[in-house]
Amino acid sequence: MKKAIIIGASSGIGYELAVQLAKLNYQLGLMARRENLLLELTAKLPGEHYVEVVDLIDAERSEVQLQELLEKMGSVDLIIVNSGVGNKERKLDWLVQREMIDVNVRGFSVMSMTAMNYFGNQGSGHLVGISSIAGHISGGLTLTYHATKAYASNYLNGMRSRAARSGLPITITTVEPGFIDTPMVQDTPMWMASVERGVEQIITGIQAKKNHIYVTKRWRYVVWLARIVPNWVLRKFI
Repeated sequence: MKKAIIIGASSGIGYELAVQLAKLNYQLGLMARRENLLLELTAKLPGEHYVEVVDLIDAERSEVQLQELLEKMGSVDLIIVNSGVGNKERKLDWLVQREMIDVNVRGFSVMSMTAMNYFGNQGSGHLVGISSIAGHISGGLTLTYHATKAYASNYLNGMRSRAARSGLPITITTVEPGFIDTPMVQDTPMWMASVERGVEQIITGIQAKKNHIYVTKRWRYVVWLARIVPNWVLRKFI
């Protein structure tokens, strides 16, 4: 039986990943902050799965909890780091910024690092990190979120180089969604995709062991434009 851990499984992309991977006969380790939602999720899934309540704001404790879950589950093939926090910043507030940095940078890093060390010791594995198209664009009302996602994408790219240097069959996949219909997205922005469709594309990319997945695929053109359009032009729109 294939085994996977999803960090940030209680809602949105993580929840749907659990639903679709369980249908593919994965045994899952589900980690998130809200225990009630994790228990509701496991009750709906076929098979038996593991639940671990974790809050990435406490990075050191989260590292220990992931290690303990890995020991309980045995040989894990796939670890998906999905947890993330996003807030608009109409005024600059350090408490708001700190939460995003704690979860999206410190928490993301320690979970990814722990996964990489585990796969190195095991001799194989697949680490998937959920970043965002936002990492390629700076936004005045969401500056911290954009910055943390730029960090996540760059960090995963470094991990990919590290995996290549190891010579081991370890795959690092960076997922950069655009707008997916989850609780984090407000209003109805352009090119909004259903969470079911978005996750189907993510799983297809995971199965193909892709290095990079844009969700949906058309967002790769936005990234291409962001690289060549001057910042003073982009500021008119974000």
